[in-house]
Amino acid sequence: MTPERWEQIGRLYRAALEVEPDKRTAFLAQACGDDQNLRHEVESLLVAKSEAGGFLAAGAMRDAARMLAEEKRMLLAGSRLGHYHVLSLLGAGGMGEVYLAADTRLNRKIALKLLPKELTQDREQVRRFQQEARAASALNHPNIVMIFEIGQADSTHYIATEFIEGETLRQRLAKSTMSLREVSDVSIQIASALATAHGAGIIHRDIKPENVMLRPDGYVKVLDFGLAKLTESQLSTTDTEAPTIAKVVTDPGTVMGTVNYMSPEQARGVVVDARSDIFSLGVVIYEMIAGRAPFEGQTASDVIASILKTEPSPLARYSSEVSPELQWIVNKTLRKDRDERYQTAKELLTDLKNVKRELDVRTEFERLASPQSSKVEGTTDALQEGHTAKVSSASTADVALRTTSSAEYIVSGIKEHKFTALIAVGVIALAIVGLSAYLHARNSEVAIESIAVLPFDNQNHDPDIEYRSDGLTESIINSLTQLQNLRVVARSSVFRYKGREADPMAAGRELGVRAVLTGRIMQRGDNLNISAELMDVRDNKQLWGEQYERKVSDLLTVQREIAKEIANNLRPKLSGADQSRVTKNYTENAEAYQLYLKGRFYFNKRTAAAEAKGIEYFQQAVEKDPNYALAYTGLADCYSLLGLQIDVALLSPREAIPKAKAAAMKALEMDDTLAEAHTSLAFIRLNYDWDWSGSEREFKRAIDLNPNSANAHHWYAHYLMAMSRTDESLTESKRALELDPLAQIMNVHLGWAYFYAHQYDLASEQLRKSLEMDPNYGVAHWYLGQALKQKGIYTEAETEFRKAKDLLTTNPGVDADMGQAYAISGKRNEAQKVINELREVSKQKYVASYHIALIYAALGEKDRAFELLESAYGERSDLLVYLKVDPRLDGLRGDPRFLDLMRRVGLTS
Repeated sequence: MTPERWEQIGRLYRAALEVEPDKRTAFLAQACGDDQNLRHEVESLLVAKSEAGGFLAAGAMRDAARMLAEEKRMLLAGSRLGHYHVLSLLGAGGMGEVYLAADTRLNRKIALKLLPKELTQDREQVRRFQQEARAASALNHPNIVMIFEIGQADSTHYIATEFIEGETLRQRLAKSTMSLREVSDVSIQIASALATAHGAGIIHRDIKPENVMLRPDGYVKVLDFGLAKLTESQLSTTDTEAPTIAKVVTDPGTVMGTVNYMSPEQARGVVVDARSDIFSLGVVIYEMIAGRAPFEGQTASDVIASILKTEPSPLARYSSEVSPELQWIVNKTLRKDRDERYQTAKELLTDLKNVKRELDVRTEFERLASPQSSKVEGTTDALQEGHTAKVSSASTADVALRTTSSAEYIVSGIKEHKFTALIAVGVIALAIVGLSAYLHARNSEVAIESIAVLPFDNQNHDPDIEYRSDGLTESIINSLTQLQNLRVVARSSVFRYKGREADPMAAGRELGVRAVLTGRIMQRGDNLNISAELMDVRDNKQLWGEQYERKVSDLLTVQREIAKEIANNLRPKLSGADQSRVTKNYTENAEAYQLYLKGRFYFNKRTAAAEAKGIEYFQQAVEKDPNYALAYTGLADCYSLLGLQIDVALLSPREAIPKAKAAAMKALEMDDTLAEAHTSLAFIRLNYDWDWSGSEREFKRAIDLNPNSANAHHWYAHYLMAMSRTDESLTESKRALELDPLAQIMNVHLGWAYFYAHQYDLASEQLRKSLEMDPNYGVAHWYLGQALKQKGIYTEAETEFRKAKDLLTTNPGVDADMGQAYAISGKRNEAQKVINELREVSKQKYVASYHIALIYAALGEKDRAFELLESAYGERSDLLVYLKVDPRLDGLRGDPRFLDLMRRVGLTS
């Protein structure tokens, strides 16, 4: 093949990439005419690109010649570049062409990469690249491809590296699913390479499967250290470390590789550091396990949006073998905020090695226990007794016993093969001692960092005493959240399993936790039978179990005992402060505790009638024990919902919130360490007092006292959104969702946050995910309708509002958004009808004037809209706190009356 022919193929190939895939056949038919060989060669290139995910880097395709159909000879084959004799083309891509060449001086094969001219025109950029690439060439590490030379011949810049026999990680992933052992080996070797490079001040910037080679002997080689430096644009003449600008095109001749592996800071175009490589490695590990990338989209822009805004699905969804530790490691590498990631590759490497060690030990146990293992597997009863005595728990003793067989067999074996058998017995004895010691160390030193308390089973199936099983579950959850280093899945997520025959291990994997607590409660007369079991999700073994036979009046004591036992089994060296937090006694009055449980039971139903019932029980609880601070917090929460929660509100804010505030203040007078009370007061200071600094102070105090409180993070996100601190609000929203991943309210809240941040596509996407979890969750339909309305998709928005209305019955907020959709789409009569209906409803219950103002604003009747907003101001409507960000009021923002209203609410400086 002549250079001219190759040039022709290259031009046509690049032109075809600019054409939509479904139109390429017609394009090539016209462009190639009767030249079928030309067409076949270009089509082969296109197929190779689609299969390989983009042309690969150095050493990526040993058999790349097949891409050019019958012709095997490539451009430059047989020619020379300096002292290199070019043998064949290995691959081509955005970072240049790669050739197999012979070094005539040292008589060895090398990979020769020629850099595209467009990447080498900026002299300063080339200088900076060469500086880093030469530093990379000084790295001596078995997992880093060796750079022999960075040079220039005429106008051609090239890099000569060692030639790697093998396949890329991309090619390996295309073949079949990788085992966890393979994933572990590859991940450790990449992390080891990064740790060494980062230690020398070198950042890779383009970690992806195409840049990882797998040799037949098991060694992993990371390619192209320093090469991504050429992709940076010098934004400032004074900046010595210019930011990386994300360029999402991935065709040959462009500067950016596959966009899926970029870190958030790369996508934003800010200066990157070593933590960017850690994020990219996290993406690669995720893909090796799941068989798919964590961040995907139809276009490169969609992928970038996903990297910046969305959280990946749990790995347990794709692999049942993933341990909670490995899930936690991957999650930590993929933190959006680099300060929350691993700070060094060395830290990541340590954790990956620990996971691999556990995997190796588990595999060895299985091998020793299998019938196919060596005949000399056991030991004598005395040996068994002596070594199992060293094992610290029943579970590890069981493992040791699995590795033994009968003494008789061993004795007969010794008689036949005395010397060999004695050596074998000695080796196995040492193995038992070593493995037992390892497990003992693991049980005593490795703390379980996450737990889900599944709803206790009410075995009476009596709804009248259901509050006891629910209350016991919630009380244990609340006690355990006091341990700041323990992640406790929130109530609303675990209660999705209530009444279901759920496998605890499957639930634990779905929730991404290391341990699961299950329990049952049975009442016979005045007696309670309570059993509880703590299971290790990773090993499917019992960590602790107990049964309690107590009087109903002893339920409070049992709850404290269970929480203490769990804490001791999760963290063997529990500090005195932790002990006191977990077993904290909020009341000594058993009857008051029972009433409190009833109050929480009704509070969690989130209906107006149930909140009123909850208030009755909380009031009775404080009458039994006037110093019961938690019961006052319950009162505050119920009154807050009745006065401020749109779908629950029965009273006006001026009626309900002063009572809520008084109860919260009373709780804090008794116990200033109650995170729940600080959250309640912060909520009130935000929505009713409009005390912005006071609200934030209370939220921060609540989170400081209980970082595991999903509710505190949730409502703090509301505060931040009201202050127009949208990025911070989204961060808190995601944290709340992380703590309570299966809670519909937290999933929907993130959609709400995207909506108020004016990110309607992300809002729609998140809300549709919520509806996949529960198609009958009315609030999700309502907020989805809002997002669609703002996008101008009125018919579909109206459909969502109707679904919400059917599910939520009377909800003035839904009616208002429906009315606004009618108004914007030109259905003025329908909009007016909604206004009339809302005025009728207001005769029976509280309807915020703010809602009706929204419809008038959409109708263009500004005077009426501002008249109603003034009424909302008089009502002390909590909706006014979002004046800065509510997209539904964008049409009023230029009016001086709007600015004046914001000033009076306190939202202007």
